[in-house]
Amino acid sequence: MDKISTASIKRLRELDFLRGLAIILVLFQHIPFSKFTSTIGWIGVDLFFVLSGFLISGLLFREYQKFGNINPWLFLVRRAFKIYPIYYLFMLPYLGIKIFYFHRFYLLGFIYDSTFVQNYFLGWGYACPASWSLAVEEHFYFGFSILLWIVANKLNLDIRKSAFYIVIITILFIVFGIRYASNALHFFDVTRLYTATHLRIDSLFMGVLISYFYYFKNDLLIKLYHKNKRLLKLIMLAGLAWTPFFVVKESFFANTFGFSLLYISFGILLLIFILEQSINQTLDKFFSKQFVSIVSNIGLASFSIYYIHSFFIFLYDLIKIKYSIFSDNIISCSIIFLVSILSGILMTSYIEKYFLKIRDKYFPSRVI
Repeated sequence: MDKISTASIKRLRELDFLRGLAIILVLFQHIPFSKFTSTIGWIGVDLFFVLSGFLISGLLFREYQKFGNINPWLFLVRRAFKIYPIYYLFMLPYLGIKIFYFHRFYLLGFIYDSTFVQNYFLGWGYACPASWSLAVEEHFYFGFSILLWIVANKLNLDIRKSAFYIVIITILFIVFGIRYASNALHFFDVTRLYTATHLRIDSLFMGVLISYFYYFKNDLLIKLYHKNKRLLKLIMLAGLAWTPFFVVKESFFANTFGFSLLYISFGILLLIFILEQSINQTLDKFFSKQFVSIVSNIGLASFSIYYIHSFFIFLYDLIKIKYSIFSDNIISCSIIFLVSILSGILMTSYIEKYFLKIRDKYFPSRVI
């Protein structure tokens, strides 16, 4: 096993901790604990995007390291086994509320959700509003794997020696330019300015950029990080400092420069987590080993928690309206929070893992 692969495995707990923080932020946004948590929680999705870009591209880069080419079709099948069983099975409870409680069913909305284009046609998802970000990630899985396949397999370019990172940086600038123009000229409604893939995918490509240097220019990345880490940490803090004070959908700044500042800040945070050798011990010392382990376990189930939490919020709102027995307070919010997390952990443990075993049996990874 090579040096980079070993390092990736050792740091899995830390990256799960980051995923745990991301899903907790999302829950804070949607569950009304306080105005502050609801305002700042939206940045959790951007942290997810950067992490996904790093981890997903890392799978493909490791495959390229070993074979000099990639198999995008195998990659996409394996992602399908990871995402689709949970996604389609637990779309049913959402649809159940719409059909049996509201007595409404929007066929086109169902089709949009089912084909991962809801973020363009509806903005939010139809059945599960939060599914818009899953559509962004699906488009990234297909787009980036095919881009890499063309570059590596069809053009026969050695991405280890070429300036492939220039392609990634160019994508970051192009997306920013389109996002700025779209917001300035109001090309979309407010919701789709927030959810459209071509306006948000740069956060994922920031993760790709870090992944590229981590796997192919590791010595350079380490040297640059340690030489500039104090400055980088200041940039990270400055890039996050504005987030509690802006309602993102109402802010031109947040929807343009803000998203870029976020992915830069979260990219630096990711660098800290993958390059600081003592990060595990630092986390345990600062928080506690038990707390870090709990958040990391939440991170392991972050996809399921993300997808199911809106259902419990819907259910709570319906019960509150019908029976007038609940009110928004710390106890009721905590119940929704805990139920969402526990349900997601169960979904991951018994459903996701079941399908992953099938995947690994019939579609084994080329890279262990």
